[in-house]
Amino acid sequence: MRLIKGIANFRRLYANSIDLNTKSYLSTTKRAFCRPSEYAKVVNTTITCSPFYCSNNLGSRSHSSRPEMEGIEHRVIKANGINIHVAEKGKGPVILFLHGFPELWYTWRNQITAFASLGYRALAPDLRGFGETEAPDDASTYTSLHVVGDLIALLDVVAADQDQVFVVGHDWGALIAWWLCMFRPDRVKALVNMSVAFNPRNPNMKPLEGLRALYGDDYYICRFQEPGVIEAEFREMGYERVLKGFLTYRDPCPLLIPKGKYFGQPDTPISLPSWFSEEDCKYYLSQYEKKGFTGGLNYYRNINLYICLPLQLPSMNAQVLRY
Repeated sequence: MRLIKGIANFRRLYANSIDLNTKSYLSTTKRAFCRPSEYAKVVNTTITCSPFYCSNNLGSRSHSSRPEMEGIEHRVIKANGINIHVAEKGKGPVILFLHGFPELWYTWRNQITAFASLGYRALAPDLRGFGETEAPDDASTYTSLHVVGDLIALLDVVAADQDQVFVVGHDWGALIAWWLCMFRPDRVKALVNMSVAFNPRNPNMKPLEGLRALYGDDYYICRFQEPGVIEAEFREMGYERVLKGFLTYRDPCPLLIPKGKYFGQPDTPISLPSWFSEEDCKYYLSQYEKKGFTGGLNYYRNINLYICLPLQLPSMNAQVLRY
């Protein structure tokens, strides 16, 4: 399994990557993602891309306000005790795309069609708590163990013919992908992660304490901790503004969201870049208006467990023979 780790490596590779936000899907660089038949021809091939530029194992294929997009199919799979929605297209080696917050499978819409055209099978689930995937009420069920369990159970159903898959993660999807590789390296062929480098366990400080000490109480992760509080502020601000603010945020400074003032003054419009349209925003809005943000926020509320996962010691009990 090959892992691409660290911001420096990613920037070096991304300079020659495929730009999947445009229609220029093919690249002449040797670092471009190759067709399955070309595996033997390319050494150290990497995947590089930008995510923005049912009651039976067969799953149901119905729905709602989803946009019809170039043959992308949808189904809901019962796996790991919850209903998981997955978008998919193509035949061949599987690439599993994992989105972040506040995103959906839709984040990968361009990559799904592009890689399917190159001979891959692209799978992009809504993660636990997002979009059309079930959102358990208990916030403690959003740890890395639960979400990785969802993904393994999903692959057991939809990709049972493949022992290993490619994994591409962004934001929370990247953090989950790291743990997927650590918990089940036997299931991962190669990994590409964007925006989140691996954070090793720190025995001296919990992540939330460190972030609060470094950036203060208005840092967005700190603001997300109290159940119900930030959800109420998002409703007051308006979901459309919240989504536009997060999905188009490009300021390199830490994201601070003081109450009532995040993403500029409330009456200041947020302009959209060329790669994110009003139609795109409408789809995200349709999903978050149905379910709200709590499912996604529960990942942040478990951040200490993601990076400081408690060690599970094996039982020390042993039978003692008596003579």
